[in-house]
Amino acid sequence: MNKTNPKVDGFLRKTTQWQAELQKLRTIILDSELTEDVKWRVPCYTLEGRNVLFLGRLKESCVLSFIKGALLKDPRRILIQQTENSQSVRIIRFTSVEEIVELESVLRAYINEAIEIESAGLKVKFKKVDEFKVPEEFQARLDRQPALKKAFAALTPGRQRGYLLHFAGAKQSTTRASRVEKCVPQILKGKGIDDE
Repeated sequence: MNKTNPKVDGFLRKTTQWQAELQKLRTIILDSELTEDVKWRVPCYTLEGRNVLFLGRLKESCVLSFIKGALLKDPRRILIQQTENSQSVRIIRFTSVEEIVELESVLRAYINEAIEIESAGLKVKFKKVDEFKVPEEFQARLDRQPALKKAFAALTPGRQRGYLLHFAGAKQSTTRASRVEKCVPQILKGKGIDDE
């Protein structure tokens, strides 16, 4: 069994809901060659410094997240694409220790496959930015403001994708327009949606 990380001990101590489930998942993961750490305030399991798995807690379940889950074979069809825009990560939700115990051998196989994928250096093929639909509210603004168009084109593909998903995530045109308006200064500064 791999060495536990005190930061994860702290994470689990602060967890009131799903503590037993997360501890059971942790035990299974630590039986692999992955190294335990905390990144983005959640337990992360790495292989030679590269992220492979995350543990998380939601209101209605706890989750085991496979960073390159889209590459897993998933013969049991238990992996979930959390949102339609999630291109790489796949999760498994749990609401009881019994579910985890029942799937333990399957989870070990999936974890080993995730390690093999990372060891082999396999990459998830992401959609290119030009494959994403540009919301009409943003396109109209780009057409009216050449400096914005130039600034947006200069952003990294990941930052462009982040903005397009943020704008498209609003159902109403007025909300999309409002989101565009709020993000224009950030884009003009060459920053991504989550950059400070």
